[in-house]
Amino acid sequence: MNDHFEYYYNNVPGKGLCRNNLIYTSLISKDHKTFCQWYHNDAEYHKNMNQVVDPKLMDEKWQRELKFLDLMNTHFPQHIPSILDIDYNQKKIYLEIDGYDIWERVGCNNIDYSSVLVDWDKQMLEIIAAHQILGIYKLSMHPSSYFSVNGKLKSINYFFCYTDHDKSIMMRDVLSHISHDRQRDLIPKMNTMGLDFDSTMSFTQFQHIAFDTFKLNFREDVMESAKEIYPL
Repeated sequence: MNDHFEYYYNNVPGKGLCRNNLIYTSLISKDHKTFCQWYHNDAEYHKNMNQVVDPKLMDEKWQRELKFLDLMNTHFPQHIPSILDIDYNQKKIYLEIDGYDIWERVGCNNIDYSSVLVDWDKQMLEIIAAHQILGIYKLSMHPSSYFSVNGKLKSINYFFCYTDHDKSIMMRDVLSHISHDRQRDLIPKMNTMGLDFDSTMSFTQFQHIAFDTFKLNFREDVMESAKEIYPL
């Protein structure tokens, strides 16, 4: 980290400053024009609550980020922030932004983002449709993964993506990628679907579970429309 960047936190009501991401270390330029994904397990940033501590797993997340960000940049560059630079040695990706993420801009306590972008819901579904066209299952959808840049919604965080070419996984395999709060919400939803943490599921099922759990953060009608893009 240099003098131009600082740690980026979300100011969550009742919790205070919380890490913006539980995989990497989030940095923001002091002019709020550049966001940096630093694939470095920083104990200070994560306040000793690091969930991904295995260097091999961190490297896997870094490789997935590069792979799927490049795929989006090649086919749907309008849906991601402009890539300013990638430092492969330090594992840093620099993205052009315009201020804080949309979750932060609504006070980290809302499920509607119309005050940031009037048509955020339409734009989000367009992004999800682009993922489906490319055969991507993107399971990291926290609202802090979206920025508004020049009136356009921009998606980040492609470390938790899969395609049908990937080996099947169980929910237990990826629990370190999922916040403890969201894990608590997972259990009843998986029970409803007749699934458990040791069930091998299709990636479409994983995607539907993601849409269901993110009803905590987005309007239910938007997530139900997203599920229609990935029919079971």
